[in-house]
Amino acid sequence: MKIFAVFGNPVHHSKSPLIHSCFSKQTGIFHPYERVSVPIYGFKKAVNNFFMQGGKGLNITVPFKEEAWHLAHELTERAYLAGAVNTFKLINNEHILGDNTDGIGLLSDLKRLKMIDKNYRILLLGAGGAARGVILPLLSTGAILTITNRTISRAETLANIFKIKGKIDICDFDQLAKRHFDLVINATSSGICGESPLLPDTTIKSNTRCYDMFYKSTLTPFLEWSNKRGAYMLADGLGMLVNQAAHSFYLWHGIMPSVEPVIKYFQNRYLSSKKNSAEKLSFS
Repeated sequence: MKIFAVFGNPVHHSKSPLIHSCFSKQTGIFHPYERVSVPIYGFKKAVNNFFMQGGKGLNITVPFKEEAWHLAHELTERAYLAGAVNTFKLINNEHILGDNTDGIGLLSDLKRLKMIDKNYRILLLGAGGAARGVILPLLSTGAILTITNRTISRAETLANIFKIKGKIDICDFDQLAKRHFDLVINATSSGICGESPLLPDTTIKSNTRCYDMFYKSTLTPFLEWSNKRGAYMLADGLGMLVNQAAHSFYLWHGIMPSVEPVIKYFQNRYLSSKKNSAEKLSFS
């Protein structure tokens, strides 16, 4: 019987089952977790069947996060403002709570890496769903947030939605050269295509921290571009992935697992180029 799972399409590449297996071993909590490839037009039926058959919690990935938002009976504030849900929790065997742990996952990783501080000037690249999901947690730090996007009207829409939550503005790409940022976060999908956002070279200063929500075994195109321009610190989205999973685990079980050994495990896998998912873990 599936008790916890990740729904998506495609989903075969998802690292979530391995991450949650790590959390289960670490905490001693019974936490069976599987991948489920859901038909594009069959999400609602699959969710209903999952919970009717004894499921307790779901992670949702592309392309179902917005549909999940509409399907939830109740939304957390961060999920409501994100316009997307990546975590379901069944309450009292009938009530589906929808949450979004992507943003808090990013913020947790930035804090872990000491890449963020109060009143930092942050540049967020992109105005799609990935960007929208992280704005509220970033503003909660007291950050001064600037959004830029090729279609500036989309950035304006996000700024209007979140302006009551903190300091937020927009900026055209060609005006970025005149601005200074402590942290630049890439929330675009450019890395999937092997590209980097087209920013002015002077966007990156010697004290600029650069974070890419996309991740891979080597430097992402954005991080490679930033490194060549002398960025102070670089990080990709692997830690965000593990942290958002940890916050889902916490929502379901009330216990926050340690992310550090899991992140190190995946980093070691990348370094050694080993593909065997049965490698043993050792937790301190």
